[in-house]
Amino acid sequence: MSGPAVALTWLYVPGDRPEVIRKALGAGADVVIVDLEDAVAPDRKEYARSATAELLADPVTADPMAVPVHVRVHGEDDVKALAGLPGLSGMRLPKITHAASVQHVAALAPGVPLYPLLESALAIEHAYSIAGAHHAVRGVALGEADLRADLGVRDDGGLDWPRSRVVVAARAAGLAPPAMSVYPDVRDLSGLRSSCAHGRGLGLLGRAAIHPRQLPVIERAFRPTACEVEAAEQIVEASRAVAGAQALPDGRFVDAAVVATAERTLSLARRR
Repeated sequence: MSGPAVALTWLYVPGDRPEVIRKALGAGADVVIVDLEDAVAPDRKEYARSATAELLADPVTADPMAVPVHVRVHGEDDVKALAGLPGLSGMRLPKITHAASVQHVAALAPGVPLYPLLESALAIEHAYSIAGAHHAVRGVALGEADLRADLGVRDDGGLDWPRSRVVVAARAAGLAPPAMSVYPDVRDLSGLRSSCAHGRGLGLLGRAAIHPRQLPVIERAFRPTACEVEAAEQIVEASRAVAGAQALPDGRFVDAAVVATAERTLSLARRR
């Protein structure tokens, strides 16, 4: 149940399309998310569950070198059917509003990494308690389509506060920075690029996608640029030469917090 140290791209695929899932495993995403919730029609739920269970029992999928596979579950039956399968790397838990719901799933699926999705005003209010609900929680994220509907938000800027709230909650709970929710227009790559840049500025890291063509845009948007890497290298080199706070020749002030940020930048640049 391992994955990349830093995942930037998370590709959603419908759980009732096993041939599409297998194709997605070679699309270049850091993580593939099999969706048993919104992407599957009600009369296809049982088939999607059984097809996904078969996939996750496949030795090829369970290979430690394979792309990690997460499943966005639809309910308790999905959790019980999939827990313990060797190809399962994590469960995405939709519409979580309280820590108790996370704890209930953790009891049903011991040892499975959990990723609660916050999709309502109530969930945002409880963001920190959800993020710290159980040691199985490895990350949290927003479900922005449902959150927009719940809040009546019309402009994308209306989501900035909930996004920042979840970034703070994740950090306070010792989790990785949350990834951005999906960008729904798969042809608007320019808009995706701009949206990713905005989210990166808010402290979000990486993004879920619904089409493979979005993956390279997301990857480039969240990886450090050559200039950022060069600046980070200068800061780390200066910190090794002189202990304590200092000013670089170009006027940049360097202290422990600045060095820590530079080291994170270099770690992300070297992620693979």
